[in-house]
Amino acid sequence: MLQPDIQYTKVRWLLTVAGVFLYVGDIWTDIGLAVKYFQEEQYVWTGLTLMFVLTGLLVTQIFSYAWYRDDLNDIFINSEGTKEISGMSKPGFAVLHAFGLGIFTRYYHLLKKGFKMIWTKSNWDTVDKIQEVHKKLFCMATDLSMLKLFETFLESAPQLLLQLYILLGHSEILYACISVAFSFFNIAWALVDYRRCLRRSLPHIREMPSGLPTAIYLLYKICTITSLVLSYSLLLILSVYTTVALTVLWLLGTTWAHLLETKFCSTRSLEILYRAVIGVILTFTFFNVNGQDTKVAMTTYYIFYTVINIMAPLLLALLKPELQTSTLLLTVSGLICGCSVLGLVCLTLYYSFLHPRGVWREADEVDGLGKETKSTRRIRNFLQP
Repeated sequence: MLQPDIQYTKVRWLLTVAGVFLYVGDIWTDIGLAVKYFQEEQYVWTGLTLMFVLTGLLVTQIFSYAWYRDDLNDIFINSEGTKEISGMSKPGFAVLHAFGLGIFTRYYHLLKKGFKMIWTKSNWDTVDKIQEVHKKLFCMATDLSMLKLFETFLESAPQLLLQLYILLGHSEILYACISVAFSFFNIAWALVDYRRCLRRSLPHIREMPSGLPTAIYLLYKICTITSLVLSYSLLLILSVYTTVALTVLWLLGTTWAHLLETKFCSTRSLEILYRAVIGVILTFTFFNVNGQDTKVAMTTYYIFYTVINIMAPLLLALLKPELQTSTLLLTVSGLICGCSVLGLVCLTLYYSFLHPRGVWREADEVDGLGKETKSTRRIRNFLQP
């Protein structure tokens, strides 16, 4: 009997189904909002809303197809040397990805194989074979969670910022709240799903405990991201030239990823795109980019984060005195302060007492897992919590 930690269970299968609905809901609410903006002749908001949707879709399709291609050329995953991926040719997969169906294809194969494993009475030869199937399911789920993390910070996080800016500056656009809610929950889901999949798909990584540590970690991420997005939105209300400052922050994050010489992708061009995506992610939150010691980098990041969260409400109050008594400004400033303090407290608690410590074991030190596939190597070189 397998340990519960390494089983792809019925609950996880159902959560995958829930993830599909949340993903679709997030995209369709944004598209619906873009249509409403277009009908109201708000063409700039229409263009920006659609731009974030299309950017997230495009980048995830590129990486999804590249990973399928890498797995097809991996002798450990495709030991028979077939020319097809999950029963479909490479041109067929290229067409699916060209129409933006890459993530849906991955969801379909994960749900199909997961259903066969846990909902039907299939006869497997040995316990080792069962363990191998469960491991493959978690690798598939982790690839999907990595793509969702890309989509979250390329589409949901910028969309959240844009719609909050519209709501705060133009309060009559109340139906933007639906998009804000979906974007917020999509970010929370992506963070939890990635963290959950990562710790079960890599046999050589120390387990990240469930329960309280997971709750504290999620609270830290959600609070710090929320306060930073609210601060950005206040700065945008103060001046649209804040977009220039956000671009500079993105360039700094991209440059840092370049200086760290990340080795996530199989080609140079994809690695450059990956580093650009990392720059976007670092604009909203901190991750361990290359497995390095992050104490100094994280401390520097959150000092800068604190400065932004203090500066945004103060600048708006000083430069727009008519808003000093505004209930909206006071409410948002309170949220920024509260989320900042709670987020930093949770960060300190998590990394001081709850974060798993210890040296990772190499793959050949794990019984029966001496062969490292491209999928496993990809997961190991991705962002770490």
